[in-house]
Amino acid sequence: MLKSWAVPKGLPEKSGIRRLAIQVEDHDLDYIDFQGIITEGYGTGKVKIEDNGNYESLEFEKDRIRFFLNGKKFKGGYTLFRMKDSQWLISKWKD
Repeated sequence: MLKSWAVPKGLPEKSGIRRLAIQVEDHDLDYIDFQGIITEGYGTGKVKIEDNGNYESLEFEKDRIRFFLNGKKFKGGYTLFRMKDSQWLISKWKD
């Protein structure tokens, strides 16, 4: 399964910036390359793959997830903090 978050303003590229990340339903691995427009139903909108690469999960707790990205565009450590229900904040660590 793919854990999924919608990040309307995109991942922060510098430390000190926090962005809203809305957790959405998990997806089967068949959707790993999906891009397009969802026109009706839950989660309508544009789906775009912003980057490709690898990640390393460092901590996976109920209200905090820490991971390291090694993509073409996004590199470095990130933390997701749960605010309430499906609303999270994502921030980049200092380089």
